Amino acid sequence: MICVLTDLYKKQKELDLEIANNHHVTYEETKDKRLLALLVELGELANATRVFKFWSFKPSESKERVLDEFADGLHFLLSLGLAYDYVLDSIDVEDNELDTVGAFNDSYNKIADFSAKRSLNSYILAFEAYLRILFKLGFSWEEADNAYYLKLQENHHRQETNY
Repeated sequence: MICVLTDLYKKQKELDLEIANNHHVTYEETKDKRLLALLVELGELANATRVFKFWSFKPSESKERVLDEFADGLHFLLSLGLAYDYVLDSIDVEDNELDTVGAFNDSYNKIADFSAKRSLNSYILAFEAYLRILFKLGFSWEEADNAYYLKLQENHHRQETNY
């Protein structure tokens, strides 16, 4: 599945500039915080899906909540791409043999690899792994794209209201 990212990077850059101006920070001084934030958001996404909670009968949170959590991580992936000047026009994500839990673990590993290497290739692999989770959960790119824009509005509002 091809995911077009051009407009998302543009919108993310606008948000990142607003945050930078409001909080007097730069990409350079926040790279490690953005990486940690991405890992935290990945954990929150896993928690919302409850896919790993073999000890519980409680179902996943709502589709909207899961997509909102996915959008949070997408914001940080895009922001990291901007911070490292790794802006992609699109990304082609292919399915693999992993189940959903395996896809989450793979995403954690690929993000950790990017954290260690900080290379374009490791960024692309981390991005692909994160997007693969979306498809393993049964969502489309269009749903993720819409969730991103909803979260973008919320994030701009948060900046305007001193969140």
